[in-house]
Amino acid sequence: MRRRLLAGGAGLLALGLAGCGSATPHPDPGRLRRIAEARWPHRLSIEGTTAGGLSGIDYDPARGEYLLISDDRSDLAPVRYYVARWPQPEAAPPAPTGVVLLQRPGGGPWPGRRQAVDGLPIPDPEALRLRPATDTLLWTSEGDIARGFGPALYESARDGRFLREFAMPAMFTPDPAQRRGPRDNLTFEGVTLTPDGRFAWLGMENALIQDGPVPTTGAPGGPCRFTQLDLETGKVTRQIAYVPDAIPLRPLVPGTYADNGVSEILMLDAHRMLVLERAYAAGTGNSLRLYEMDTRVASDVLAVDALAPGNHRPAAKTLVADFAALGLSRLDNTEGMCWGPLLPNGKRMLVVVSDDNFNPLQVTQFAAFEYTDRP
Repeated sequence: MRRRLLAGGAGLLALGLAGCGSATPHPDPGRLRRIAEARWPHRLSIEGTTAGGLSGIDYDPARGEYLLISDDRSDLAPVRYYVARWPQPEAAPPAPTGVVLLQRPGGGPWPGRRQAVDGLPIPDPEALRLRPATDTLLWTSEGDIARGFGPALYESARDGRFLREFAMPAMFTPDPAQRRGPRDNLTFEGVTLTPDGRFAWLGMENALIQDGPVPTTGAPGGPCRFTQLDLETGKVTRQIAYVPDAIPLRPLVPGTYADNGVSEILMLDAHRMLVLERAYAAGTGNSLRLYEMDTRVASDVLAVDALAPGNHRPAAKTLVADFAALGLSRLDNTEGMCWGPLLPNGKRMLVVVSDDNFNPLQVTQFAAFEYTDRP
């Protein structure tokens, strides 16, 4: 069983931090201040579809809308994203205004696992970003590893029409022998755009098989590859390594399920990035930690076949906030993160959403924070 099915009923916990030595041991004080928290009802019906599994969020300032992608693999409804408004976070929860079905190449909805089509993956959507210059959407899929399809980045029109798929380096091609390449369900969990809109970064949840192990309660995971693409040319231009923490929680019953990985990334400026790490331990609950790192200080690993100590320089990271200290009613499986509208005081509003996995023991939780940058 995977964390996405196991995560559930544990409430807010006092969590300790165990992690990579490159991170500061304590968060910068006061960089995130809770503004509001809200929820959607379990299995909320929106235009005949079941809302849930919200794994990515972005904000369109021109229309005042939030765009939310569901990670439903076309089991309950075809691959889709939702549109919502949240003009007054302190006063009311986000109000859904519609749903858009994302189309497959050639038109029509993506098939579900029961209607698999030869030569076509079953997408596992995880993240999305709006391209303001083109008014199009970039969205990631963790791939269909069991059927030989690797993780993917797609571009779609706002009305759902399929526009293109970006070519990925061979390292992301699944290996039937499972000696290298991506692990199932641990691939492109995050995507973010540089402020000029030219480049996209793709964030892996955990390491490629050849790059190291997944995190444990005793040791950090192998380095995740963050990959930069030039959206004008469609070419991959750079890649850096990021090391996720050891799992900061221990399962209630020793030896049962626990994990940690990158659940979203978000550019602060042209070079600095926020990285959200999300952990879960069976019977104990979730942990959420937000880090900042600078993409410039990590070495380019695009040409490195297998990452190992001494052949690359991973990104150093600074802890911004441990969500356990932010006053939320509970911590859940938070996977989406975006910038909302500017606050009246001129500061940024950071908005996050949790993926309830369509599990009645979990919640679709929205939270808004005032973000203070480092001086």
